[in-house]
Amino acid sequence: MVFDGNEIQQQAYELCVLSVLRDRLLSGDVFMELSRKYADFNSFLIPKERWKLESEQICLSLDGLDIGKKIDQKIDEFKTLLKPLSQILIDGSEIRLEDDILIVPPLEAEKVADSTILLQDQINKRLPQVGLVEMIREVDIWVNYSKEFYQNQALKNTENQSLIYAALLANACNLSFADLARSSELDYRSLWWVATNYFSDENTKKANDLLINFHHKQWISSYWGGGTLSSSDGQRFPTSGKIRNAQALPKYFGYGKGVTFYTHTSDQYSQYGTKVISATERDATYVLDEILNNETDLSILEHTTDTHGYSDLIFALFDLVGKSFAPRLREIKNQRLCRIKTTNEDTEIQYPELKFTGTVNVEYLKSNADELRRVSASLQTGTVTASLLISKLQAYPRQNNLMYVLQSYGQLCKTVFIFKYLLQLPLRHRINTQLNKGEQLHNLRAYLWFGGDGIIRKKQEYEQQITARMLNLLSNIVMVWNTIYLQEILKKLQNEGLYIHDGDFTHISPAPFEHINRLGKYLFNDEIKLEENGLRALRIIK
Repeated sequence: MVFDGNEIQQQAYELCVLSVLRDRLLSGDVFMELSRKYADFNSFLIPKERWKLESEQICLSLDGLDIGKKIDQKIDEFKTLLKPLSQILIDGSEIRLEDDILIVPPLEAEKVADSTILLQDQINKRLPQVGLVEMIREVDIWVNYSKEFYQNQALKNTENQSLIYAALLANACNLSFADLARSSELDYRSLWWVATNYFSDENTKKANDLLINFHHKQWISSYWGGGTLSSSDGQRFPTSGKIRNAQALPKYFGYGKGVTFYTHTSDQYSQYGTKVISATERDATYVLDEILNNETDLSILEHTTDTHGYSDLIFALFDLVGKSFAPRLREIKNQRLCRIKTTNEDTEIQYPELKFTGTVNVEYLKSNADELRRVSASLQTGTVTASLLISKLQAYPRQNNLMYVLQSYGQLCKTVFIFKYLLQLPLRHRINTQLNKGEQLHNLRAYLWFGGDGIIRKKQEYEQQITARMLNLLSNIVMVWNTIYLQEILKKLQNEGLYIHDGDFTHISPAPFEHINRLGKYLFNDEIKLEENGLRALRIIK
């Protein structure tokens, strides 16, 4: 009892105050200066003082960021899609309700025309057999991606160029410099020096961007996609020794530990981003980072993931930065949908018998529109990364007001997307096709990752990130090389009188690797030089 009649009980009052203060600290609504655990959440966003003075100028460069208008558009979409969705459920078509359970039949495998199969077979037979080293050098002649590794032109010389190629191969294929030095007769110390001084996360990304832009300009790339759709997925690698960011995940590593390379793939098959994360971290935290950090000619407008790459928060953040999020949702029949609450007229909305278990208060969203606007501007201007923002929001044991607002908006965005997903078969096919492209690239990357028994032994996260970038770089080198020769083969086939349907171009893959020699060549017919005693000469110590 806080009050005893008209008198306040001091002890009870103090306990109530401390209880409320604890809840507010845990939610982030109350903060402490210089505290690491209870720091001001707003310090991660554009400062409020600056926002009050410069918000209009900042948003002007970001197309205005009219969040109120965005919310109204979502509500209009919600209402527009609700009626046709109700109708298809009543009609009992493929998408239907059975005993109040939503039935969504699995997608049928897309039938590939015989002409496409024949064409792909002709291409695979005509692709020149090539070694990885030759491929690395040949693509550099076309693109000159290696220029990004030089801090200045004075460092550029023929010897360093060879060492750069060798160090690239070692990093991307998980080969140790010692093993590569023995196999190539290169100096181990020179390899290490070049890799340490020439390779950084920044210049490796720039080299990768050059390859993606070159690939984007090839005429056949437009048949695979417009460069506006992408997907992301994690590829798990075991580790050895005590590595701080490695985690146990028995499904993939048995009794060992490992990390995840989280990679972004465009609809043109190029890979524009990658990040090393803990194997137990949820992919959804990192989905948006590389999209906002994309500096290539690809204009990514829509992104898809598997179920593990989504959350209500991700739906909200994608929409706030002007991107579409379209994940492939497993068990969609169990997905929770939301109703909308605005004015009295909305009570007349007829909802189908789906799981509308939540309610979004539109007026509440609009009352927090400026805060949503500040979040959007902070993400798009690079004030905070999406992964850091998400991590901080999820770190609070109790949700603060911003988290409530973002999740509420995300539920609205997710509900609208699910309506579209159920109504539009082409959307479901497009998502599936894009995720399949990512799987093809995973197979290529697994083929390239052949050294060191496939086990990562690098201890530092920075070194692991360089390796992940290099694997992306080598994957894109293969993609560029395959694409250029694929175009030449198509031109030759057409000159030979073979008619090729435009639809066949779409289904050709630039990701085959059977023609690539990843292990080098072994010579068995050279004469062995032996001494008079029938043995090799011993090495001379200098």
